[in-house]
Amino acid sequence: MNTQRPSVTIRLISHCKQQLPRTSRPRSLVARSESGKLRMNTAQYPEYSSDPRFYQQLAQLVSSTGCATFAGHMLQLVDALVPIHGLGLSEWTLDLRQSSISRINLLGGAGLQYDPPTTEAPHHPLLPSILHMQDPLLVQLKTPLSKQHPQRNTHQCNLVSSQGDRRRIICFYRLTTLRAFSLSELSLLKSLSDTLLPLVEHHAQSLVQAGSRGAGQEPEPGSLDQAFSGRLAQDSITLSAREQEVCLGLLTGGTVAEMAARLKVKNSSVETYLKRATAKLGVSGRHGLARWMAGG
Repeated sequence: MNTQRPSVTIRLISHCKQQLPRTSRPRSLVARSESGKLRMNTAQYPEYSSDPRFYQQLAQLVSSTGCATFAGHMLQLVDALVPIHGLGLSEWTLDLRQSSISRINLLGGAGLQYDPPTTEAPHHPLLPSILHMQDPLLVQLKTPLSKQHPQRNTHQCNLVSSQGDRRRIICFYRLTTLRAFSLSELSLLKSLSDTLLPLVEHHAQSLVQAGSRGAGQEPEPGSLDQAFSGRLAQDSITLSAREQEVCLGLLTGGTVAEMAARLKVKNSSVETYLKRATAKLGVSGRHGLARWMAGG
């Protein structure tokens, strides 16, 4: 087992939790459409940012990076928020001088999937929108309808990140039996990009590492408690067993009442454990703990 993986796993979970929308008042939504490309301010979604089930699904997703189940866990997480029928993950290497695709690596897929683009298809409709991008983008494509194969007609929405000449892409599919993605759904998907795109990057890196280790050797999912213990050791901090338990519960979206029921103690006792632990760590609250886990 790769002993470095648990630390990476918990750091990714912590990073993702920092990027999730806060439960404050929504910011105004501004959208600009240009050839199907949408740029928006992130709206706030307290209905999932404070939902323990979301964090549980997120933990499963993070733990599966580099594994064949990664795309399936992402589909489960996203479909619970925005109805989709499938998704595809890919990494494109672009030839920026020639404005073309030089290589495409497939990173996985789940649910409804279609034949991926190839480097022999230089006029892919997504390409013009992502050639000279810098910040993550949400790009909605209007795919032509097929009369011969109406069951293959879909609405498509893409989240794209940029790193030099590389583009990492999450393509969401929805059958045309449902309406197209609404503006609020597109905004919610855009708000998830800061969570999902870094995970796709780590997934791609893990696949490369797995390839160097040899075919068929997938990394094992990391252990959150092992990773937390490793982070404590890194900072030479000692917490009691109960203090560690409540910190892990907080990181995975647990509430004080839930942790109290699990530990069979009063709510006030859990709050005391949390105060002691966060004082030792020099942080405050869930997001402070997440920043500490991310090395901040």
